[in-house]
Amino acid sequence: MITMLGTWTGADVRALREARRMSIVEFAAHLGVPERRVEKWEAGGASIRPRPVNQAALDTSLQTVNSQERARFSRLVPDSVSHAHDPQVPAQPTLIRHPIDGKVMTRIPEGIYLAGLQEQPVWVAEFWVDLYPTTNADYARFVAATEWTPPRHWHGNRPPPELLTHPVVWVSWDDATAYAHWARKRLPSAPEWEKTARGTRGAIWPWGNQLTPAKCNCLGSQVGTTTPVDRYKSGVSPYGVYDLCGNTWEWTDSASTPGRYELKGSAFTSPYDRAAPAAVNDADHTMLDDDTGFRCVSSDSMQWSEVLTAAR
Repeated sequence: MITMLGTWTGADVRALREARRMSIVEFAAHLGVPERRVEKWEAGGASIRPRPVNQAALDTSLQTVNSQERARFSRLVPDSVSHAHDPQVPAQPTLIRHPIDGKVMTRIPEGIYLAGLQEQPVWVAEFWVDLYPTTNADYARFVAATEWTPPRHWHGNRPPPELLTHPVVWVSWDDATAYAHWARKRLPSAPEWEKTARGTRGAIWPWGNQLTPAKCNCLGSQVGTTTPVDRYKSGVSPYGVYDLCGNTWEWTDSASTPGRYELKGSAFTSPYDRAAPAAVNDADHTMLDDDTGFRCVSSDSMQWSEVLTAAR
């Protein structure tokens, strides 16, 4: 099973034909349309919208691709239009400010996404996710409210002023879980985190299928430390969520073995190949490091007072 496109364009038609490795003659016969029609679609690119009957034929063709063809299609479909076609990515996201920790959250609709390196269809229920990782400023409110032990790089109970908007680090899974409980949230499962990062159609990176080092803070960027959580605006996911590649690893609530939990996203210390959201990493729940933080999610109905409509 594979998620359908909302509306096909000529550029998508070309991507599907090339993913199937068919000539125009073969693809036209496959769809049951004249060869000239396929040529016209492809020549028109993103400006062409085939008629509804042909849209349905393209949907049917996409449903029957094998895993290798599906992977090729995900890489060939133009990044510039891929998110616009994703029926599970709202054109105008609903953003809500959480009433306890004050963080902005966005809705991730229920549905299937293509998961893991094998791009298997996985269904995930609706949830809400923090737009940004938990910052030092966020964590300071938690420490003040609960008298929880602060991270080792702070000055007593206060983070360094220059790091207020950086993701909090030197936090174990236990620390992250304690914060989530205080905020009446939870840590994301690995599938929830991955869907947030990739969207539903199996994109390799949050921004598409092309590795673009300037879109995240990884080892190759040569920053050498954490950066403000809103810095990489061009590297956001299909849902508008920041820092899902690089900056810091993020704890999830998915146990790999008893006492060990999956980490996602990589960090400023990681090579780019570790940053792909489908990549797998884990650590003991007591692990602390200068490149590991977290963000939270919630499954609540979000009947909260402050709704934001254009926060990003």
